[in-house]
Amino acid sequence: MSTITTEALSATTLLRFATAGSVDDGKSTLVGRLLHDSKSVLVDQLEAVERASASRGQEAPDLALLTDGLRAEREQGITIDVAYRYFATPRRRFILADTPGHVQYTRNMVTGASTAELTVVLVDARNGVVEQTRRHAAIAALLRVPHVVLAVNKMDLVGYEERVFAAIAEEFTAYATELGVPEVTAIPISALAGDNVVDASARMDWYGGPTVLEHLETVPVSHDLAHCHARLPVQYVIRPQTAELPDYRGYAGQIAAGTFRVGEEVTVLPSGRTSTIAGIDLLGEPVDVAWTTQSVTVLLADDVDVSRGDLIVPSKDAPATTQDVEATVCHVADQPLTVGHRVLLKHGTRTVKAIVKNIPSRLTLADLSLHPHPGTLAANDIGRVKIRTAEPLPADSYADSRRTGSFILIDPDDGTTLTAGMVGESFAAPEPVTDGDDDGWDF
Repeated sequence: MSTITTEALSATTLLRFATAGSVDDGKSTLVGRLLHDSKSVLVDQLEAVERASASRGQEAPDLALLTDGLRAEREQGITIDVAYRYFATPRRRFILADTPGHVQYTRNMVTGASTAELTVVLVDARNGVVEQTRRHAAIAALLRVPHVVLAVNKMDLVGYEERVFAAIAEEFTAYATELGVPEVTAIPISALAGDNVVDASARMDWYGGPTVLEHLETVPVSHDLAHCHARLPVQYVIRPQTAELPDYRGYAGQIAAGTFRVGEEVTVLPSGRTSTIAGIDLLGEPVDVAWTTQSVTVLLADDVDVSRGDLIVPSKDAPATTQDVEATVCHVADQPLTVGHRVLLKHGTRTVKAIVKNIPSRLTLADLSLHPHPGTLAANDIGRVKIRTAEPLPADSYADSRRTGSFILIDPDDGTTLTAGMVGESFAAPEPVTDGDDDGWDF
C-alpha cells in the first residue's frame, strides 16, 4: 500500500461521491478495482478477498468483495446496504458511498447521494439506459448533486465498440440535461479488466478523456458552506449549575452552514426571540468565530427560552417560518404515502407532527411527464407533496441549503422512515432552449 504523509493529506481537498446503477452493472467491482489499482487496499484485505474468491472456485480475486461485506450480499452477489469507504491519493481524499442498485433498495441510494458532490452512475454497455438508470439520474438531479459521471461498464463484452458507448452517452446526457443536471461526464470502462478506471485503456484508443480516478482527482469541488446562510440547529442545552459555573447556559450543536461570530445579533426560531452571541466555546475553549461542521456551544447575552430543535440564525438572514411545506419527495417505504397520512416531520434536530394535505403530482421516469393528483406515492416514487405541520418550521429552500432544506417523514407508530423531502422547487432549471418552449420541470 502506498504511503501518504500527513502533510500531503492536509494539503489535499476532500471529495464525497456515491456510486449508483442497476443490479449487476458492476458497481462493487468498480469500487474494488478503484481501491485495488490506486493501491488503497491493505495486504491482509486483499489476501482475505483472494481466499474467499478461491473458496468459491474463482481463479481471479473478486474485487466486489472489498465492499460487499454482508453475508447476504456475498451469497446473492448484490449490494444491499450502503458501504462507505475512505481512501486517498496524493492529489485528493475521498469518502465513497457504494449504494445498492436493486429497485428495492433505492432508499439506500438516496441516503448515499444526499451528501455527495459527485455521483457515478453505472450502465451495462449491453443493456444501455434502463428504468433504474433514469431513477438514479432523477434522484441525483433532485438532490442537486453538482457532478454526474456516466460510467459505461462492461465495454469488454461489446468488443470495446465506440458506437455502443456513444449511443448510451447521448441518450443519458439528453435525459440528465432535461432533468437539470449541470454536468455529465461519460467514461467507457471495464471494471473487471481495469480499463479506464485508474489506468487508461489501450483497447479504447478512440477515447481521449480522463479515467475515472483522473476525473475524481480533478473535478472542481466547491463544498465550502462557510459562506452560506448561517444555521445552528440546537441539539442540547448545557446548564451545569456547579459552583464553578453557576450561571452557565450554553446551546450546543453542529453548525449546519455559515459562520457565527461573537457580538452578532441572532434570532431563535421558531419563537422569533432575538439576542446577541456573548460567547462561543469550541472544544472547551472560547473562540471569536466558528463555522460549518464545527460542533460548538453558543452563549447568548439574554436569558432566552431555547431548547432542542430550535434554530439559531443571524437576525439579518433569518428564514421564514411556515406551517405549510411544499416539497418534492422520494418515497422510500414499502407502505404508500397517501393524502391525509399523519406523520412526524424531522427537520434538523426538530421533530413535529404533520399531515399530508395534498399530492399534486407524481413523476413518470420514462418520459419525465407528470401524473396529476395521484393521491398516493408508492415505494421509490418521486412526487410533489404539500404538508401541514402542527408547529411553525424554519425551513430553507433546498436549492439554497441541502442541510437545512431537507427533511424526512417518519411513521409515528413504529419510527419507520417513510419519505425523504426537499423543500421548495424540485429540479434545477435546465439550460435555456432556443425555441423558448417550457419543458414543464417547475412542478
